[in-house]
Parts: sequence; structure tokens; C-alpha cells
Amino acid sequence: MAKQPQQHQDPDTTGHKWDGDLEEFNNPLPKWWVWIFYLTIIWGIWYTIAYPAWPGIKSATAGYLGFSTRAQVAEEIAEVETANAAITEKLASVELASISGDAELNSFALNAGEAVFNTWCVQCHGREGRGFVGYPTLSDDDWLWGGTMEDIHFTVTHGIRNEDDPEGEARYSEMPAFGVDELLEEEQVDQVVNFVMSLSGDAQDPAKVAAGAVVYEENCAACHMEDGSGDRAQGAPNLKDAIWLYGGDFASIKETVWNSRYGAMPNWNTRLSEAEIRAVATYVHQLGGGE
Repeated sequence: MAKQPQQHQDPDTTGHKWDGDLEEFNNPLPKWWVWIFYLTIIWGIWYTIAYPAWPGIKSATAGYLGFSTRAQVAEEIAEVETANAAITEKLASVELASISGDAELNSFALNAGEAVFNTWCVQCHGREGRGFVGYPTLSDDDWLWGGTMEDIHFTVTHGIRNEDDPEGEARYSEMPAFGVDELLEEEQVDQVVNFVMSLSGDAQDPAKVAAGAVVYEENCAACHMEDGSGDRAQGAPNLKDAIWLYGGDFASIKETVWNSRYGAMPNWNTRLSEAEIRAVATYVHQLGGGE
């Protein structure tokens, strides 16, 4: 193939040739583009010096401008707290029962309470308080310690079966481990489990229900009441409503009677402000089961 003559308007070539006839034009980038490229490199180097950028053993370089995203967030939070100071103070001081009657205060408490709940409580009690096995549902009307605003506020403040409450007022109850501690024989445990199942449904072995009623009366009625309706004053659950914290099948109930359960809830009076406790109590109260 004959070499193509270079046209008048063609740029110079670089001098590189391939296969004897292919030549590479020398088309440099526009100077304005090259200078912008250089400026971006300079800007990038300056940015890594001015702002936190280079990782270290314990932390990144701080940057000479002293910028911090944490400080920025803290500043924004402080601005919001300042703007809400008046209504927050009101929430922390009014009677608990009056919160729902004040539309503005109740709306603020619900929004603030949902934020607190989603930060601190959702891990155990689930989204919208739907609960998990071993963690109470907060959206029904079944309460171990009471579902009034005062009850919920006290529970959130002091917790349940914990030793960290500075005021020493954590709610406390303890169910005996009837099997492990040899308070009952296994046959008696099986009997009382069948009786308990019969209170809200069908027993696994109906022939054992009558004997189980005797075992229940002698060992369980003091806390769970003679009719199985429970006692909120000591956190003894209602056994008649078919709502089970740890499961209502034979194996789960037997596990409860044999080994006992000892769920604990932290006290929040050392981590949350009084206004935050009242806000989350308001939110929990309105989930559907508040009294």
C-alpha cells in the first residue's frame, strides 16, 4: 500500500510508525485542560493537608483547618437542643398524665420518643415494639409490671432485675427453678405444665391436668393467682391470655418451670435525661397497649 500523503491541515506526527505506513498524529491536549488538570492535583494535595485525610496508627491527620464532622454534628445537635429547650423543659416537669392532653407537647414527645426508642430500645423490643422471644411486645395490652404512663416511666427509669440503678429501685422478681433446685419431681413439672397449658388452650396430656392443678395451687398460685391471671405487682405474668414471652408450647413452658427465667432490663436514668425517658414512655404508651 502506498503511503498516504500528509494533508495540509493535518497536525505533525510523533514520528512513530507501525507496519511501515501507519503514523501517529501529535495532538496535544488543550492548554486550558492541562492547567485545570494540574490545578486539581494541587487542590487535592492541599485538601489532604487542610482536612482530616491521612490515616495514622490511632487516628487520621487532623488537618490544619481543624475541621471535624463529629464537631459539626455536635454543633447541629446543640442548635436543635437550644431551639427545643423550652418544650423539653416543659416535658421534663409536667405531670405525666397531662402530656397527652397538650397537643403540641404530646406531638413533640412522640417524635422525640420514637427517636429514643429507635436508638436504644429497638434492638431488644423490635420495630414499633413488636418484641422477640424473651423480649416483651410493647404494642399489645399485656403488661408484666403495668401499662400506665406512671408504670412505664418507672420501668424505663429503673429497669428490671439489674443492680446498676443508683436509686436501687429496679423492679425485681424471681421465679424458682422448680426442676433444677429439686423443688418438684419431673412428673410434677409435667403435670403443672399441662395444667398451665389448659388455662389458655389444649394440654399436651389432658390426663395430667387434674394433678397439675394441685401442684399449681401448692406452688404457683401465690404469684400467678389461683385463676392464673398473674400479679403485676411482682411481675408474675398472666397465664390465661395465650401470650407467651418465651413460648407457649410444652417444651418451652417446661423449660421455664424447670430452669426458671431471669430476663433483665437496664435502667436508663444514667443514660437518658428525664425528658428523654418521658418521651420514650409516651411513645411506648401509644403503641397500642398503653392503659
